[in-house]
Amino acid sequence: MLQEKRKAQLKKLLCSLKINEEIDLQLIHQSLIHPSYLLHNGDSEENNQRLEFLGDAVVGLVIGQYLFEKYPHKSEGELTKMRAFIVCESALAYGARLLNLGEYLQMGKGEAASGGEKRPSNLADCFEAFMGALYLHLGLERVRSLILKVLESRIEQAAKGNFGNFKAQLQEHVQQNPENRVNYKILHEEGPDHNKKFVAAVYLNDEEIAQGSGRSKKEAEQHAAQCALKEMGVL
Repeated sequence: MLQEKRKAQLKKLLCSLKINEEIDLQLIHQSLIHPSYLLHNGDSEENNQRLEFLGDAVVGLVIGQYLFEKYPHKSEGELTKMRAFIVCESALAYGARLLNLGEYLQMGKGEAASGGEKRPSNLADCFEAFMGALYLHLGLERVRSLILKVLESRIEQAAKGNFGNFKAQLQEHVQQNPENRVNYKILHEEGPDHNKKFVAAVYLNDEEIAQGSGRSKKEAEQHAAQCALKEMGVL
């Protein structure tokens, strides 16, 4: 049985998304329960993993159908790369942040103390679970419009051929805090002109967070951004 305080929280979340239909709040609640919460509380409630399974299929179908219809001249390989970029963990975590799902995610004390509400894997999972819960109540068309709206920036990046653009992903990730600044610096280069190797560093607020190398300055910076995303647990 949901407590009144929790019901009020969930109603606030749905209201912020302009969802006014009668929805089973217990199911919405379940979509926002991390497995660690039940281990800590010894509760008999279900966690969000089954809804995550459903939501993963729903999000994949929505994005797959959209790309198939929007880009009839793109090959299967291109569409596959685009979809993978749009529904990857970092993109879904970004979507969860836009919806403030981390604020409503219930976790065990250990997970919460380690910043679990900001962890990309937790956010991506609860995004899928939340969409799965909404799908069961609102149907595909209604949840489709929400998914496309939330992932709009990723879809636009993919349409421009930016999938695999680690610099764009890093910029998107760190700008969750508008005060963050990212810049790059070529540290050194080596080798003859026909076979150069460049080493780049990426800085967050003037602090070096990763280095990368490549056969061009651009490639080195992309590699540095990729390494930074891995260090942050985004990739």
